[in-house]
Amino acid sequence: MKRSTFMTVAGAAALWPKRAAAQSFDELLRAAIGRIPATVGVYGRTMAPGAPLVAYNANVSFPSASTIKVLIMLTAFRLAENDPSVMSTAVAAGGGRSVHELILPMIQVSDNTAANILITHFGFDAINATARHAGMRHTALRRHFLDTAAILRHHDNRTTPQDMAQLMFQIERGTREGIRTVASPASCRAMIQVMLGQTDRDKIPAGVPRGVAVANKTGEVTGTRADVAIVDPFGMSPYVLAVYTENLEDWNGGAYGIANISRLVYHHVAGTML
Repeated sequence: MKRSTFMTVAGAAALWPKRAAAQSFDELLRAAIGRIPATVGVYGRTMAPGAPLVAYNANVSFPSASTIKVLIMLTAFRLAENDPSVMSTAVAAGGGRSVHELILPMIQVSDNTAANILITHFGFDAINATARHAGMRHTALRRHFLDTAAILRHHDNRTTPQDMAQLMFQIERGTREGIRTVASPASCRAMIQVMLGQTDRDKIPAGVPRGVAVANKTGEVTGTRADVAIVDPFGMSPYVLAVYTENLEDWNGGAYGIANISRLVYHHVAGTML
């Protein structure tokens, strides 16, 4: 949803709703979404079958920003399953760094240069084929990062909250059940380990208690803040959550808002709020 005005950073604490026993999880969640000065999309689910925890604008297309780098990483791991040398291959454009050495900064510090090198190395067709294989019907990598000419043509990388959350779900499921999903169980576990090293922790991770592991990938471009995550991977009750914003009017409000949604979902799953 879109709001024309919003509080400044000084009033950002008001983004955290007061606990009210009379309010349901859905009511609290709608209120939290309404406080974000942007178009918002959210999708979350546990590992159990059945309805999602939350689906709000779940199939609306949003700028993927850097969250789509998970798809680039998946492409590398899938190719390495057929040719283990893929990960150790030195990439000339990367100053001799290997594919694996480029994946780490691409994910953990969102290094756009590393991402662009890998996009060129694997090619758009291979990466988008990985998206189709993963069932991501509304996701497309169309340009390199920081490609000003493509941005001016509105030739953007796009995805949906449900596409990205389902990708994270399949990565966690492959690890948990020891079955092949979007990749082998070993590849899924390795990708989670990479994402556990993510350094940007001010969105979904900020909404869960200290000590709860979160494997996530954030994204930020003008007017957009996003985060996709597996909360408590390897734990007893993991779940996945994807939150996207577009036309964001308050940069810090976007981070606070995503953290607030994360907090509500965490307590709902844990049964400690309602």
